[in-house]
Amino acid sequence: MEEKILIVEGTNDRKRVKKVLNESIDIVCTYGTLSDEKLEQLILPIEDQDVYILVDADEAGEKLRKQLKRELPNATHLYTQRGYGQVETTPLDYLSQVLRGYFEVKH
Repeated sequence: MEEKILIVEGTNDRKRVKKVLNESIDIVCTYGTLSDEKLEQLILPIEDQDVYILVDADEAGEKLRKQLKRELPNATHLYTQRGYGQVETTPLDYLSQVLRGYFEVKH
């Protein structure tokens, strides 16, 4: 089975997601929008992996999502509600719902 990779924007997003996950997966932080060089460094090692993208529901998150869609066309995109804005402030129960179809989550 291919390794699962989840791409988030920052370390607080990673911490939030880890609270609901019940499996060990690689969570990669982009730390915002990526330069071409940083994008290439991120993409090359994971382009053949099972990649999921969960970024904030704001302008910066959408810009990053578009960038990643171009480079990782086969990635699965996961979304938080615009009202929650950021992954790090998304309620844990809603975050579990978002991740449940793709990852093992805590009950």
